[in-house]
Amino acid sequence: MTQPRNRKIVAIASGKGGVGKTWCAITLAKTLTDMNKRVLLIDGDLGLANIDIQLGLGNCLDYRDFLRDSKKNLADCVQQHDGINLIAGSSGSGALGTLSSASLDRLGQGIVSLTPYYDIIILDLGAGVDTAVRRLSALAGQIVVVTTPEPTALTDAYAYIKVTMPPKVALLVNMADDAVDGERAYNTLSKACDNFLKIKPELLGVIHRDKAVPAAIRRQKTIVAAAPRSGIVKEMRAVAVRTYAPQ
Repeated sequence: MTQPRNRKIVAIASGKGGVGKTWCAITLAKTLTDMNKRVLLIDGDLGLANIDIQLGLGNCLDYRDFLRDSKKNLADCVQQHDGINLIAGSSGSGALGTLSSASLDRLGQGIVSLTPYYDIIILDLGAGVDTAVRRLSALAGQIVVVTTPEPTALTDAYAYIKVTMPPKVALLVNMADDAVDGERAYNTLSKACDNFLKIKPELLGVIHRDKAVPAAIRRQKTIVAAAPRSGIVKEMRAVAVRTYAPQ
C-alpha cells in the first residue's frame, strides 16, 4: 500500500555515507525544537541506525517492538533527549535491514499516524537507494539531499534524485571549505538535475567545515549544546527557518 506524501514529513537523504546526513538531521531537529516547534526525529536508517550513538543514548527504545507486536503503536517508541523528541532505530540489526514489504508499509503508516501531533517530522533515511530508502522517501512532502563538494558525493546525490524523482527536493551542501566551494557544488548538481531530469532543486544552505563538529560528535553532544555560538549553528538556524517555512 502506498502512503500519500505528507507535507509535515521532511526526509533527510544522501546518495552515500560519510556526508554528515545524520548530523544534519539531528542538528535540524534540535534547532527547530529550540525555535519552539513540535519536532519528531525518526532514525529511518534501517539496520545501520546511529542517531542513538551520536547522541550517546546507550540502551534505548527503538521501533523493533512496534514491528514485532501488532498491538503496539509507534508513539510508544517516542523518547526525549536534550529536548528532542525522537524514535531511535537499531544499529546492526539484520532483521530491520531486510524488512518485508508488509513491515515497511506498517512502519510508514505508523510514521504518518504521528503527523497530527507534530509541526514537523524529520526522517533520517539510510544512505543509498535501496527499497527501504525509496519507500520511506515516498512518505515525505519535502526531501533534503545532503551532499559535500566531493565528486563522489555529488554523483551519488544525483543518483538518489534520479531514482526517487521527488516532487520537491532541496540540496544542503555540507563540509564546504567556503561559500564559493559550496555554491560551486550546488551549481554542478543542480545543472545536472535540470539538464537530465528536468528538476531544479533549491539550495537550502551551505554548511562550512568546522572542527567543532567532530569534537561534538566525539562527546556525543549536539553542536547546539557543544558550541552554541559557533558559525555553523547560525548556518543551521538559517537552514531550519527555510526548511520550516513551507510547512
